[in-house]
Amino acid sequence: MKNAIALAAVAGIASAAAAQTASLSIVASQSVVNSQTTSSITLSVYADADFGTHVTGAAFTMNAAGGAGVVDSISQDSVAAWGALGQDDFGDAGDGNHAGTIMGQIVFLPFIMPDAASALGNGPVFIGSFTVNIAANSAGLVDWTVGGGIGTFALELIDVNANPGGNPPGEVFSLADVDFGSARVEVVPAPSAMAVLGLGGLVAGRRRR
Repeated sequence: MKNAIALAAVAGIASAAAAQTASLSIVASQSVVNSQTTSSITLSVYADADFGTHVTGAAFTMNAAGGAGVVDSISQDSVAAWGALGQDDFGDAGDGNHAGTIMGQIVFLPFIMPDAASALGNGPVFIGSFTVNIAANSAGLVDWTVGGGIGTFALELIDVNANPGGNPPGEVFSLADVDFGSARVEVVPAPSAMAVLGLGGLVAGRRRR
């Protein structure tokens, strides 16, 4: 697979980070969705860490709670341009779940440096986005969470400044245990349906009198 080439070709010394934080987070384009007027939303995934200099790869699932009957489909829309060479899309797993995405870049220090767009320290690094198609006139709360379980790591980082003069220079961090972020989206019924529910409650109240 392409991902095996791209993600395994990062040169450096692999190590486990201790007492340091790395994360994969989700940002939804909307937190409240009117299912009568909105047919799709976007979920964007970002990586961040307080160590290393660049993100070199990611492998993760998208897990949905409450998606049944609310989400028609979810599909990978794009990955960051720097990680497209290692892209692998495992597809829609139903009910708002995505079976997994792998992406990554080739880094071979000092000859092939990581892409500038993957640099840490200037805020979260864009990893990729997903298009979620919402069922018409549906309602409910959907909680998406990033998960691991794709390959041997969820996030891979490199510190290009470590081990100067070494052969090879740099230090690679392959992380299976990161902070997996989540995003909640509330899908509300059409305003007309809500008005009917309100009217029904009013009629019922009058009947009780």
